[in-house]
Amino acid sequence: MSVLIDQPIWPAHNTLWGHLVSDESLDELHAFAEAAGMPRRGFDRDHYDYPAHKRDELIALGAQPVGVRELVERLQRSGLRVTQKEKRGL
Repeated sequence: MSVLIDQPIWPAHNTLWGHLVSDESLDELHAFAEAAGMPRRGFDRDHYDYPAHKRDELIALGAQPVGVRELVERLQRSGLRVTQKEKRGL
């Protein structure tokens, strides 16, 4: 399993948010998120957003902590990264 988790550094809705990705497949990512009780609405094309209070639980379930740069690099190498341009449909 290669589910990666970065630090929650993005402020919104009175908390900090981080990203959860897979560098293997979106199926792996969705299965992990479902097992962790994360709602599908937290999925944003190539990652799940997670609130800071879930970090320790997600790591205990097997998510590998990495820095933001490593998370993005591994997601890009996997071919699963969706660029901002692709998100806007350009």
